[in-house]
Amino acid sequence: MTVLDHRHPTAVPGWMPGATAPRTDPAPLLPDASPVRVLGTPALEKQDPALLRELYRRLVIGRRYNQQATTLTKQGRLAVYPASAGQEACQIAAALVLGEQDWLFPSYRDTLAVVSRGVDPLEALTLLRGNAHTGYDPVATRTAPLCTPLATQAPHAVGLAHAARLRGEPVVALAMLGDGGTSEGDFHEALNFAAVLRAPVVFLVQNNGYAISVPLTAQSAAPSLAHKAVGYGMPGRLVDGNDAPAVHGVLAEAVERARTGGGPTLVEALTYRIDAHTNADDATRYRTDDEVAAWREHDPILLMDRAMRELGVLDDELVRRAADEAEALAARMRSEFHADAELDPMALFAHVYAEPTPQLREQAAQLSAELAAEAEVQH
Repeated sequence: MTVLDHRHPTAVPGWMPGATAPRTDPAPLLPDASPVRVLGTPALEKQDPALLRELYRRLVIGRRYNQQATTLTKQGRLAVYPASAGQEACQIAAALVLGEQDWLFPSYRDTLAVVSRGVDPLEALTLLRGNAHTGYDPVATRTAPLCTPLATQAPHAVGLAHAARLRGEPVVALAMLGDGGTSEGDFHEALNFAAVLRAPVVFLVQNNGYAISVPLTAQSAAPSLAHKAVGYGMPGRLVDGNDAPAVHGVLAEAVERARTGGGPTLVEALTYRIDAHTNADDATRYRTDDEVAAWREHDPILLMDRAMRELGVLDDELVRRAADEAEALAARMRSEFHADAELDPMALFAHVYAEPTPQLREQAAQLSAELAAEAEVQH
């Protein structure tokens, strides 16, 4: 048997003897030349009217949620809030395509996706309030804690999905990232392992054009971020991130593919954050008012309203009910966040390690002594 006999069966003619040949044709992995769209296209007529109404309802509620959370930050009730205003279609779709048994791995900007998954808003925003490491039970909600370091949740999603498959569980993990997260090593490692292991994972990159103030052109020279998928051996999909039914459809296909053994998918959703990066950011320093105004004309709620009215599946009654639900949520957020939480400072040391390290025990003892001294002085 010669060395050539050891080549991969799909080795291309003329491949160097002894080298590992490419295993797949890259063409099926490439994203479409243009982002997938549904609104304003003939594909809209094939959509389920009930799904369109639910997407619209959730978009309206999601926008009000973003507005109220931003206001709470200005009032000092939240320490920081990275708004997803303008990106609600991605947030809503990500939550809707997952089954109860699936897992969501959000970034810090994805609290709307967490709330849309069923987590109480007060619990979802506890971390951003500065009151706890996370405000909800990840196991009970099948939702990982909000991840502030860029892209570190992506390898976690791969590990959980791979472990679930080894146990024979039909679980899909969906990891949400921003375009800035694709510049991190964790992103590379996660996609590489996911593809090699054929892990049931979907990576959703919400490309809003900026990593804080750094434009995409200063991060990547690739034709699109979705093209990066080909280098790892998985499909890349490019979708209009402000087209709610399009995002839902692309993600639903990717989730189904993962669940049925097809492996991971990288989805890039082209969108835009209307607000600043956080309340600590001055977005006028790196983008123009004209740019923001242009994207406001491509607002996900505006697009849905126009398309659904033309299709005859949106009436004033649905608009009113959605607005009423949104205001009720905002009122509940105001009421619950108005009360100061009763916090135990020692809870800082809980759930950091399964077995506390010597340094952690030392720090806990020091804080305990300081609290005892303060209490003695007050008495």
